[in-house]
Amino acid sequence: MPNVLVLGGTGFVGSALCEKLVEHFGGGSARITVPSRRPARAKHIQMLPTVELMSADVHDDAALARLVRGRSAVVNLVAILHGSDAAFDRVHVQLPSRLRQACAAAGVRRVVHVSAIGADANAPSRYLRSKAGGEAALATPGLDTTILRPSVIFGEGDRFLNLFARLQAIFPVVPLAGADARFQPVWVEDVARAIVRCLDDKTTIGETIECCGPEIYTLKQLVQIAGRCSGHPRPVIALPPAFARLQAWTMELLPGEPLMSRDNLDSMQVANVASASRPGLSRLGIRPAAVEAIAPLYLGELQGPARLDVWRAAVHRR
Repeated sequence: MPNVLVLGGTGFVGSALCEKLVEHFGGGSARITVPSRRPARAKHIQMLPTVELMSADVHDDAALARLVRGRSAVVNLVAILHGSDAAFDRVHVQLPSRLRQACAAAGVRRVVHVSAIGADANAPSRYLRSKAGGEAALATPGLDTTILRPSVIFGEGDRFLNLFARLQAIFPVVPLAGADARFQPVWVEDVARAIVRCLDDKTTIGETIECCGPEIYTLKQLVQIAGRCSGHPRPVIALPPAFARLQAWTMELLPGEPLMSRDNLDSMQVANVASASRPGLSRLGIRPAAVEAIAPLYLGELQGPARLDVWRAAVHRR
């Protein structure tokens, strides 16, 4: 009976993956464990059959050792987009290293690790360099590791297209840093399906598979798609590099998670698109969905009276 541990299973990709795992294994023939420091916030996961939501801190060595013991496979989705050097190292490098040690101690070999397009030890951003460090930690003898490198991931509840749609519901114009950066967005359901197929297919062991959609867009084009699909397109003004960096720095100073950081701009120096040297989703028999086929299905909810909710949230009147 499959016994899968999903680290980061309460997040955007993790929620889709848990649903796919339950669907794939037929509901009652698998055990899927999802640790979380705040299980009360993940009741949507707990409602799925055969999914066990546990209160645990995966950054604690003793807790991680207990979680890994007896598993047939581990999926690692834990990631951050913003943070200090220490934060990126803790999440993207140290956790995979500690996961490798915990798996070795428990005799667990199978690991599927989700990284990022552009991960490289010499990449221009801390995010991409730390992602490369995590890959290196798990691509070692003794583990049967498959690495997935997705481009930017979209879907219902994403923090990408939804963000740009909401900004256009509030502001009359969108000044945009990194407007010419290139992306090949992939649907969250296709990423989840890819992970499940890797767990099934032992021939993917040792491979790095790129998860990308069928089309390449500039960031400006994606912002425009978000505006059109949500019913309130706005003019998008590309910022010169100096002003883009100033905008990102200013956003870093605001409370909460920044909409854009200087490290994000550094990441966008590398095209977020598939390379010719690595297999893609077709390797797994997946024909990826296009942004323009999926985005209207969930961004359209921001049209009509629902637009008022965005305004109320902006002025804290909910």
